[in-house]
Amino acid sequence: MGAMRIPGIKHVFAVASGKGGVGKSTVAVNVACALAQRHAVGLLDADVYGPSVPMMLGLDEERPQVRPDRRIVPIEKFGLRAISMGMFVGERTPVIWRGPMVTKLITEFFRNVEWGELEYLVLDLPPGTGDAQLTVAQQVPLAGGVIVTTPQDVALLDVKRGITMFQQVNATVLGVVENMSFHICSGCGARAEIFGHGGGEQMAADFGIPFLGRIPIYQPIREGSDAGVPLMISEPDSPSGKAFMAAAERTAAQVSIASFNRPTIQLTVVK
Repeated sequence: MGAMRIPGIKHVFAVASGKGGVGKSTVAVNVACALAQRHAVGLLDADVYGPSVPMMLGLDEERPQVRPDRRIVPIEKFGLRAISMGMFVGERTPVIWRGPMVTKLITEFFRNVEWGELEYLVLDLPPGTGDAQLTVAQQVPLAGGVIVTTPQDVALLDVKRGITMFQQVNATVLGVVENMSFHICSGCGARAEIFGHGGGEQMAADFGIPFLGRIPIYQPIREGSDAGVPLMISEPDSPSGKAFMAAAERTAAQVSIASFNRPTIQLTVVK
């Protein structure tokens, strides 16, 4: 079909990572919650094999409504309209699908979900560079992608692949978010850079792309994700909450720039 705009949705951007375990879904959920404080926002969990958005939003037991016309109604929580494969299967049910089925499901989420009018649709991509990423790039006009990493070298190695992936499918890299950047001891206030220092910012500088911010290690982030209440809902004024908000605002600014710079296609009607 080629990239086709989703009716009613102004901007679509993806949150991606070159490898698992860097907190990509945590960043996607909290950035979406931050944007939802001022805009209409949707969140599409494109990680078919390991969906985590339902748990992070406290939607484990919720099931989307399917209307008589077979349109799927996303579930609303914390101002977000969310959809995920995890809402259709139990938490112990593995999704054992080949690539074409993954492509078909993501296409269904794009084309057959009643998203309504949205300023942003945030896509939580699975780690790596596979079928889901290609489907997204081919199906919708992306404003761009946000790369999530940790400062350690093994994560940064995969960032290069993630950046190159977006470049090869002609999508703008909106910037890099460095997650688990540092830890502040609650007892003495000392700062510990457990996974290294400044790797994400240096990687962004090397590729000439924006650095969107650092998210510190903070125990309530993990606790909120497990309990289904993101930090941007439970502690928006905490230092980590402010870091998520700053990353969301910088991402929104880069989306606006990318959308402004995107070439428009003019159709000529031949009589």
